[in-house]
Amino acid sequence: MLTHIHIRDFVIVDELELDFHAGMTALTGETGAGKSILIDALGLALGDRADTGVIRHGCDRAEVAVLFDLGALPALQQTLEEMDLAAGGECQLRRVILREGRSRAYINGSPVPVQQLRAIGDSLVDIHGQHEHQSLMQRDTQRRLLDSYAGHADAISRLAAAYRQWRERRQALDELLDAARQRDDRLDLLRFHLDELERLAPESGEWEAIGTEHRRLAHAGELIERCNQTLGWLYDDELSADGLLSQGVDALERFEAVDDRLKGVLELLGSAQVQAREAADELRRFLDRLELDPERLQYLENRIAALQQLARKHRIDPAELPQLLEDTRSELARLEQADQNRDAMAQEIAGLEQAWSEQALAVRKRRRQAAADLGRAITDAMQELGMPGGRFEVQVEPFEDEQPTRHGLDRIEFRVSATPGQPPQPLARVASGGELSRISLAIQVVAKDAATTPTLVFDEVDSGIGGAIAEVVGRQLRGLGQRSQVLCVTHLPQVAAQAHHHYQVHKLTGDDSTRTRIRALNDTERSDEIARMLGGMEITDSTRRHAEEMIARAQQGEAKKKKGKKKTAQRK
Repeated sequence: MLTHIHIRDFVIVDELELDFHAGMTALTGETGAGKSILIDALGLALGDRADTGVIRHGCDRAEVAVLFDLGALPALQQTLEEMDLAAGGECQLRRVILREGRSRAYINGSPVPVQQLRAIGDSLVDIHGQHEHQSLMQRDTQRRLLDSYAGHADAISRLAAAYRQWRERRQALDELLDAARQRDDRLDLLRFHLDELERLAPESGEWEAIGTEHRRLAHAGELIERCNQTLGWLYDDELSADGLLSQGVDALERFEAVDDRLKGVLELLGSAQVQAREAADELRRFLDRLELDPERLQYLENRIAALQQLARKHRIDPAELPQLLEDTRSELARLEQADQNRDAMAQEIAGLEQAWSEQALAVRKRRRQAAADLGRAITDAMQELGMPGGRFEVQVEPFEDEQPTRHGLDRIEFRVSATPGQPPQPLARVASGGELSRISLAIQVVAKDAATTPTLVFDEVDSGIGGAIAEVVGRQLRGLGQRSQVLCVTHLPQVAAQAHHHYQVHKLTGDDSTRTRIRALNDTERSDEIARMLGGMEITDSTRRHAEEMIARAQQGEAKKKKGKKKTAQRK
């Protein structure tokens, strides 16, 4: 619900702030006072096209901000939270138009694209009349109204579920088909790679093992030479360590009795001799096991070269070749299985499409039944609203392309003939703003339980009517105000008297400037304003009493309706 508007330097408004309330609000004033300026400003804040012509003369920018209470719109609150634009149950839409031609849009203080501002505005306000911000012109809105009027929400849910199942499998099949277009080339490449890999047959852990073995064989000759040389130094040579140690022991042993301090030295020499002999024995055993195998060495070098070459080709480490072999086998098997999967999936999709088609045809049947009833009801409402001979139709026609969609097979279009003898035309082609506004009112009245927009604005709804028809229009607007917030620009007292709230627009003209002012009227001021609308500038006791009677009659009529609804509820 719209709760507040702030306008600055817009057309002939220097600065204006207004609070709004639930129910029906009438906006009245003398001709030329600027009643529609408020509606234009509201449309701008909701995302209408920007024009520097709206900037007040002598100013650099125009600004409009509107505030909404989202207490009854939990889905919209959730949407704003997902956009990181939530502000605790409220929503402020703000628009700034700069003299150089640029415009800026904000939601709850955060800059956003105008398209995003308009999307949020569409769910908050409908402006009925010759105005771009009117959701009834949109095919989606027309379809939703018809479906809600038909009361087949369960069927619509089943249709949407059938579509989602079909779409998910269709997308999966499309991915398979896209892959199939590259499949043959990929299969040839995989088979070639697999042949290379299987001929080489790399094994897990092989690269590390042959590397170790190659290093040993590659240094075997040098290693044998060094081991024999060391063995000679330890034991075999004439001046080996063992021989020299023996000479040392022999030289000192005869002096051990002379000085017992040599005992420790002799023990160390004996231990060194034992260790030297053990080292020599270990070297002999090592040499016995060490072989020169040029053929094995050549094999290992060839194997290493082959593994390195194939690894470079695939830009991987040689140790990763065994895993590449397994991956290639798996991908090849999966692609070779794709044809079977594709055929099975195509059969499944055909079944899902048939299930969707059955749901869509059932929805079409209900839509066509409801379309006839809705068309007759809106036609009757148009007659009551001063459009004799007017006719309203809801067309339900099949799409030329019967490709599944979320909403079924049908193209929904509201068509209207405002005058007798004229064929119905799409609602968007209705030329007169007053006619379009009254047709919109008729739609809202008939489909009041189906509409979801919380704030409805009617401009020119009473254009070209008067008397009893004007009172009917007023009563219908007041009735809508029981469910939605209704703002109405009017020049007829019969309509204004039905409002729950009343604002007056007046123009102040100075020596060098003109300004528009809007103010809320109290009960006395409201009676005077309606009296002025009844009888001109001079307000008489008679016109004032007439105005008071009209206001009282509107209030009494609403009270009777509430009392009747209460009794009906008690009987139930």
